[in-house]
Amino acid sequence: MAKKPRSQRRKKGQGLDDDDSSADSGMVTPSDKKIQELLPEDHTIADSASTIISAFEEDLGSEHGGEGATGADDDLLLAHGNRTADQAEAAAAARQARLQEVLVSMDEFASEKRSAKRESRLKRLFKVLSQYATGSAGFEAVASQQDNLRTAFLYSLRQGTPSEQYAACRCMEVMSVILGANQEAWAESVAKHFQRTVEGTNKATAVRMAALRAWAMTVFICDASDGYGTEQLMDFCEVAAQENFRNETTPLALRATALDAWALLATTVEDVYLAGQDDVQIGRGLAILSWLSKCLDIKSVEIRAAAGECLSLIHEARLSLGINTDEGENATEKRYSQGSWEGTTWEVTIDEVKQRIAELAVESGRSLNKKARKQQRATFRDFANTIVEDEAPEEVVSFRNGAHLTLGTWREIIQLNFVRHCLQGGFQMQLSTNATLQAIFGADKRMFHADNNGGLSQVEKRLLLSKGSEAAKEAHMELTRRRDKRENIKNHFLTVDGEGI
Repeated sequence: MAKKPRSQRRKKGQGLDDDDSSADSGMVTPSDKKIQELLPEDHTIADSASTIISAFEEDLGSEHGGEGATGADDDLLLAHGNRTADQAEAAAAARQARLQEVLVSMDEFASEKRSAKRESRLKRLFKVLSQYATGSAGFEAVASQQDNLRTAFLYSLRQGTPSEQYAACRCMEVMSVILGANQEAWAESVAKHFQRTVEGTNKATAVRMAALRAWAMTVFICDASDGYGTEQLMDFCEVAAQENFRNETTPLALRATALDAWALLATTVEDVYLAGQDDVQIGRGLAILSWLSKCLDIKSVEIRAAAGECLSLIHEARLSLGINTDEGENATEKRYSQGSWEGTTWEVTIDEVKQRIAELAVESGRSLNKKARKQQRATFRDFANTIVEDEAPEEVVSFRNGAHLTLGTWREIIQLNFVRHCLQGGFQMQLSTNATLQAIFGADKRMFHADNNGGLSQVEKRLLLSKGSEAAKEAHMELTRRRDKRENIKNHFLTVDGEGI
């Protein structure tokens, strides 16, 4: 294979997208476009099969059986029914040991020259942070390595390939959840790097999206100041969601992510500040209401859904203004008093929004594929229930022990979706042990330790409670018999002797 000319060779230690001249000027060169094409917009932390099995994972997992055995200990503990206290302690100790092992391996992260191995380490770190860094012990272990981890993440943002940069952003996002509230120092130390990454038009779109989500999560969880960081980031998201950003056409996926991040931060402000108006100022949601309504006409399903979510949140806040006053009135009268859109400057806009959302909830055109149409209809039916019918949403989170957590506002649902996207497979583990998340969603930690399945073992749960159990099959057969009987009764006049009823 012929060597590249010297002018086209990459300098030693320089990343694929580490071009200071193009980054400073904001111009996208042809080589930058090739780099961006290396990472699709729907890239996830589990992608890139080349780094799933690596020498690093073989070395690190040699003592515990490798990556495939990460859950082996827990499976053995669950094999003979419910956990006892000793088994739970043993499983927790095993998770802490794995967490410490991976954290120690990050000390020499920058000395690894191969980007594939660095990416593999970050993926391994993401898994242990989201699933093993639980409780006070997990917090102390991560907090003690905070400086080393931040150094490793920033090194990957500067020198790594797009997939490595994406993995670094995802690790910083989940680390913010583990550190919890009142971590202003962490939020301030990473904010400027997130901003630089999102503004870097030479970086892959997936990396910019991951950086913006991580930035929003960091401000949402860790920044407990007077809200100045939230205000700044909401302003930034409004600019990044426009059609043009930093003299370049903004990718549709990045615009949708900016709207999602804006919605998350909007859940932290009061209803009056979001959807109210007085002689001094106008609510942030009202200021962009007309622009959000135009986003519903964009062909991108992601932007439509993100804009619909923002509009549902603003509408809910507007209705809450009427419900929180005049306690002597009933709910219907309250909704059409102070919290009503009638007679306001935005009445026509809201009417257009209601009509458009009702159309999207039943749209069946051929401009989208079957899967996208189904997803859009399901999403906008929930939006229509709130904006058109003034009904509260409902989301039920089920846990492995049979417990349920019911959320009844768009504030909580938006926060749930963002946190769930961040933690992925570690969501339930973190929610059951993380005090910050429990405070956000109003969950009682005792519900995660109670057995709501009557003390059944794992085998008994599969035999009695699963969809493939004998009881479920019998219920299905009974429903089928009843359905056939109803059809036979309807068609009885077609038969002479009435057989088959």
